[in-house]
Amino acid sequence: MEFNVKKLASDAGVFFSRAMQFTEEKLGQAEKTELDAHFENLLARADCTKNWTEKILRQTEVLLQPNPSARVEEFLYEKLDRKVPSRVTNGELLAQYMTEAANDFGPGTPYGKTLIKVGETQRRLGAAEREFIRSASISFLTPLRNFLEGDWRTISKERRILQNRRLDLDACKARLKKAKAAEAKAAAVPDFQETRPRNYVLSASASALWSDEVEKAEHELRLTQTEFDRQAEVTRLLLEGISSTHVNHLRCLHEFVESQTNYYAQCYQFMLDLQKQLGRFSGTFVGNAESASPAAATSSPAVAAATLPAVPTIPVVPTIVGVPNTVAEGVLNPNEVKPPASGTRRARVLYDYEAADSTELALLADEMITVYSLPGMDPDWLIGERGNQKGKVPVTYLELLS
Repeated sequence: MEFNVKKLASDAGVFFSRAMQFTEEKLGQAEKTELDAHFENLLARADCTKNWTEKILRQTEVLLQPNPSARVEEFLYEKLDRKVPSRVTNGELLAQYMTEAANDFGPGTPYGKTLIKVGETQRRLGAAEREFIRSASISFLTPLRNFLEGDWRTISKERRILQNRRLDLDACKARLKKAKAAEAKAAAVPDFQETRPRNYVLSASASALWSDEVEKAEHELRLTQTEFDRQAEVTRLLLEGISSTHVNHLRCLHEFVESQTNYYAQCYQFMLDLQKQLGRFSGTFVGNAESASPAAATSSPAVAAATLPAVPTIPVVPTIVGVPNTVAEGVLNPNEVKPPASGTRRARVLYDYEAADSTELALLADEMITVYSLPGMDPDWLIGERGNQKGKVPVTYLELLS
């Protein structure tokens, strides 16, 4: 117990002496051993890497898990070294609600069928999101955390040791400087007219004592300088390893981008498939909605025209007597479709579209086509022409030009 008290008192004395020395350096009242410019650049680069890694890590965690409560829960499980329980994504929860609603409304009704279709897509989106979060956590977040909790802690520890070695070195330099000044003062030839012989003897004895003190201070300075140089080299090697950290983080960043690209590509494909599925039987839903509101059909045309907003119109091909309505029958023969006499409209394609059958026209993004409508045609579709090619095209893929 006595040893521990003495050690505690010694450590406290060293701490306060270093604190005073550090304060004097900040105030410009004590000399400070400066590091070379290359070493200072390495320190600044390491600090910059640490700061930006922390910010990128935090914001990526927010991107993958926007719920702060869930992030705190995951942090606690990680610190307790326990497996994080599986959590249902928002898409999967929405899919569950849509499926239950479809069962209540009737899975055979148009609304119920659509809910089931959309719910299945939301479930697939939720599963893709879960896989993206998992892969991003492994390939990107884990390496960043390992750097901050591993390499950076080691660098910080060695930097603190280097700081203490520098303070010890500066303290030895100050001690040697004071000893040499005292030795020079004691070795000065006294003035016998002002100095008593007894004081001259004491001065000679003090000079010998200060000479011993100078030798001890020089020996301590050499030892301290050696320890400082050794610690500076260790810290320099760790700081130069930041370049390898950047290379590793660059590789992890490429993997993160690849995971994100695959995730959004899957989401786009899922929604594209859903849009095509809904487009197949959207006409049934429109007819069902129209039949469910007979009051609107019996209102006067003048009142209806006054209440409807003005929207751009699509030229419509008039129905020819004796020619079967191919659209109403669900079969489109491009050779039988003719542009309306009233004219057509130009449209710009927003996205690529792959034709599902021979009645549809495949589209390429940013191309220009001619469009018009047919009587009784599903309002979500138009007839598109590109040169000699003709077929149905979805309205949502087009930007109608005036």
